[in-house]
Amino acid sequence: MNDKDREFYTQHIRERLSDYRFKHSVNVSKEAVRLAIKYGGDVEKAELAGLLHDVMKDAGKKEQLALIEKYGVRLNEVEQNAPKLWHAIAGAVYVRKVLKIRDKDIVNAVRYHTTARAGMSLLEKIVYIADYTSEERDYKGVEKMRKAANVSLEYAMEEALAFGIEARAEDHTAIHPDTFEAYNEIMLAKKNKG
Repeated sequence: MNDKDREFYTQHIRERLSDYRFKHSVNVSKEAVRLAIKYGGDVEKAELAGLLHDVMKDAGKKEQLALIEKYGVRLNEVEQNAPKLWHAIAGAVYVRKVLKIRDKDIVNAVRYHTTARAGMSLLEKIVYIADYTSEERDYKGVEKMRKAANVSLEYAMEEALAFGIEARAEDHTAIHPDTFEAYNEIMLAKKNKG
């Protein structure tokens, strides 16, 4: 990403996000770049997708839902009952319709950074893991997640998906079918390798 674009997108999210969320987005961008270098991903796309992944996080739920509905995105039953997921869905719409970013891989990295999905691209996995392992994260288990990210991207995905599924189960909240499908895909690929 050239300096002009970097400055534009950084300023754009700076105006939309709280101090904490802005710092987080910058850190996810940095971690996404690190992971892209490590795993052979597109560094520029990783930087931009990481920076924009939470562009709608601090918008109110009404604003998120209005954007989703305006552009005809249909929420499944789990999504309808999980407002915590709306920022990623609205974020993908925002990136595509407002910021006019046409790169489907970047849009999908924003869209699936909370749930994951089967068939994720390298960029999608990088942003998903970078969101878990960014510098300011301090949840119980973050060091284990960072170590997994340095072993392999597939191992990090396995750990992150298991962590997310377990957290939702402990909270007695619905688990998005995309998350199950992503986890099953990773586990079946692992089993078939050896």
